[in-house]
Amino acid sequence: MSTTTIDARRYAALLSETLPAVIRTRTEYRRMLAAAKDLIERPDDEVSPEEGRLLELLSILIEDYENRTSPTPKVPPSQMLAHLLQERGMKPSDLWAILPKSRVSEILSGKRGISKAHARHFADLFRVPAELFL
Repeated sequence: MSTTTIDARRYAALLSETLPAVIRTRTEYRRMLAAAKDLIERPDDEVSPEEGRLLELLSILIEDYENRTSPTPKVPPSQMLAHLLQERGMKPSDLWAILPKSRVSEILSGKRGISKAHARHFADLFRVPAELFL
């Protein structure tokens, strides 16, 4: 989290314009997504600390709505890993930099679990929460 001080008046103006709130409808969800998209598409050096803080708030509200309306189904970690490999067009051999070949095979076949350390490596590789592998 950034320790940058924000200007209360600028932040209040952004809040007044965007009106972030707990999302309850699909229309509110689309409005929040549009506001977040506008900030995300701007170059980082053009986003003020206040806008960055607003984007963080919008992200939390959007994630909360998505988790409530479309929760991620619980699947075995081995299936999640196989799915992500397929989705990204990767092969098991692409994981050999993280784990030995035999370990990758055991995990994908469901014979071995995924450690917390390896879950963090997979999370970084696929840019997903580590909890998907635990």
